[in-house]
Amino acid sequence: MSSVLFVCLGNICRSPLAEGVFRQLAGAAGLDLLIDSAGTGDWHIGHAPDPRSQAVAARHGVDISGLRARQLTADDFSRFAHIIVMDDSNRENIRAWEPERHEARVNLLLDFVPGRAGEAVPDPYYGGPEDFEETYRLVRAGAEGLLRAIVGGGVAAGQAE
Repeated sequence: MSSVLFVCLGNICRSPLAEGVFRQLAGAAGLDLLIDSAGTGDWHIGHAPDPRSQAVAARHGVDISGLRARQLTADDFSRFAHIIVMDDSNRENIRAWEPERHEARVNLLLDFVPGRAGEAVPDPYYGGPEDFEETYRLVRAGAEGLLRAIVGGGVAAGQAE
């Protein structure tokens, strides 16, 4: 069974949105995957996703209201086959937890979107509704590409580690 962990800074905006969207896509495809999300920071542990992330998800038929923020752990590198980060800062931050040897592939979410490899999903936290809508659009495209890669047995283009 494949497994995917989505990671952003606080685990209240981008990564729970990615978790919810990917969970919905995988379910619709009939796949039984371990799917979770985490943050590199500890500020929001136990909190629900940002209300603006919940709202944009709900507008697109995805319920993330039951998710709760947690912080990344070193064990995540053995629990998950794919650790999907939202930006280069997240990738750098996870190095503090990264064991010397692990099997997890670490990629940017947009590495799975043709022509977008190496690009970040911008953090909408300090923005308005339009920023959360754009985040949803990017997360959805990345999640669809990731699902295609997992189903097809392929690896992300671009910056796969």
